[in-house]
Amino acid sequence: MVSKVIFLLVAAAAVAVVADERPVYSYEPASSEESDESEESFESYESYESTEAKYNFNWAVNDAPSNNDFGQEEARDNDDTKGSYYVQLPDGRLQKVTYYVDGDSGYIAEVTYEGEAHYPESVESYESVESYESAESSEEDSYERR
Repeated sequence: MVSKVIFLLVAAAAVAVVADERPVYSYEPASSEESDESEESFESYESYESTEAKYNFNWAVNDAPSNNDFGQEEARDNDDTKGSYYVQLPDGRLQKVTYYVDGDSGYIAEVTYEGEAHYPESVESYESVESYESAESSEEDSYERR
């Protein structure tokens, strides 16, 4: 019985030692043979990039109770990408961005606004005007009493 326990302990220790050996990874510069392979992989990457990319999507959100109105649309045909997006601003205007991608010039956008900005009168500004007017009138009263 004791010999079986000793055998199991030795076997478990051997398994633990073998399981503890992990592979070691390190960076080494590529040899000349591997550089030929990397050129091939670069060429395959270029051929992957030359495949035509085509898609077209749009989405929109218009929730009147919360005054949320925004959306986007975009279309791409290979390197020709065009699109637009819009958002209803808190001041009541609609901001619209129309864009396209122009080769090496990159992303070119035109921003326009529709509507007129409306700002609600705030209670703070109204109160400050009242306090300013009351302060002026009290100064006038104090001058008249002298």
